[in-house]
Amino acid sequence: MSLDVTALRAHFPSLDSGLAFFDGPGGTQTPRPVADAIVATMTGPLSNRGAVSVSERNAERVVAEFRAAYGDLLGVPAAGIVHGRSATQLTYDFSRHLAGTWRAGDEIVVSRLDHDSNIRPWIQAAERVGVTVRWIDFDTTTAEIDLESYERALSSRTRLVAVTAASNVLGTVPPLRRIADLAHDAGALLYVDGVHYAAHRLVDMPALGADLFVCSPYKFLGPHCGVLAASPDLLETIRPDKLVPSSDAVPERFEFGTLPYEMLAGATAAVDFLAGIDPGAGGTRRERLARSLASVHEHETALRQRAEAGLRGLGDVVTLYSAAVDRTPTLLMNFAGRAARDAQAFLAGRDVLAPAGSFYAYEPFVALKLDAALRVGLAPYNTIEEIDRLIDGLASWTDGPVQR
Repeated sequence: MSLDVTALRAHFPSLDSGLAFFDGPGGTQTPRPVADAIVATMTGPLSNRGAVSVSERNAERVVAEFRAAYGDLLGVPAAGIVHGRSATQLTYDFSRHLAGTWRAGDEIVVSRLDHDSNIRPWIQAAERVGVTVRWIDFDTTTAEIDLESYERALSSRTRLVAVTAASNVLGTVPPLRRIADLAHDAGALLYVDGVHYAAHRLVDMPALGADLFVCSPYKFLGPHCGVLAASPDLLETIRPDKLVPSSDAVPERFEFGTLPYEMLAGATAAVDFLAGIDPGAGGTRRERLARSLASVHEHETALRQRAEAGLRGLGDVVTLYSAAVDRTPTLLMNFAGRAARDAQAFLAGRDVLAPAGSFYAYEPFVALKLDAALRVGLAPYNTIEEIDRLIDGLASWTDGPVQR
């Protein structure tokens, strides 16, 4: 089924502003059902979790529904779903949890393609316990990950490999199954940053080979929070520091303090909204998610191709860095003799929001020798008309005076 973008957009109050949002990789706009779920949870009877009163049972229900929804979204049991304030917070937490089992002489592997939130926590944890850090490189021409450098980085002492499922600036989707198989052959765990990937593809953790996988609901229409997924059996082997009276059950042992029930309810509503994008889809929520996200992928791919064609039409003034064969609808670009931040400001004056910066992708920007670039990231609610507004805006801007 082709995506009915007009029907979809009707659920987003912010789109009535007339703004064209190309900042999806930094966080999408929010549909009304998500906001309604948050409000209903906060204003209904609500207490800390328990089984005695209706308010306690409401809290228990919200948590159970959240775990079930993200189990369906990511392809794991509900007992393998951990809530966190953000993917960065969860990665810092788990870097400390896992580093407790590392010893001097052990090694970990990180990727220069990644957002810094899947690099720095691991490097800092390794430095504290005397563990060696090895690197995976990427080809700055194609934006593809360098598998030869990855194979050279692995050894019998490798304890963990941390890699992205999709670059938040280049859109590159690495061959994760191959990366997982090599990590497991070396006896290492694979920790996957799926923040950008989960916004555009249906996640199947067992098929990808990820041992631990993090994502952020606010990248796919939900509220600001983070989710970590793993098999419950693996989580049973990880022992975090915790308060004595708090639960030691999995996954509760990793969730510190009272959970933000309203955020969990909103995050669940986001999954249900995604599952309902294709109104003709039937079956389980997982099956409806698969069909709906296939429609989203088809729509976003068509928009990306139109944007790329328009950018090519601007000639040599535009340099595109997103060239991987398998990638998300995310384009990174710069302009000959002009500053990306000036492009952002010019477009904003036309109600077209495309941010410029480095987007916490510190290592990719070092490798590409960039200070800042303009990022165009697509979301399900974007339209062909908005793509044309973007290209027309850039065409008008590039015809202006060249920066000296």
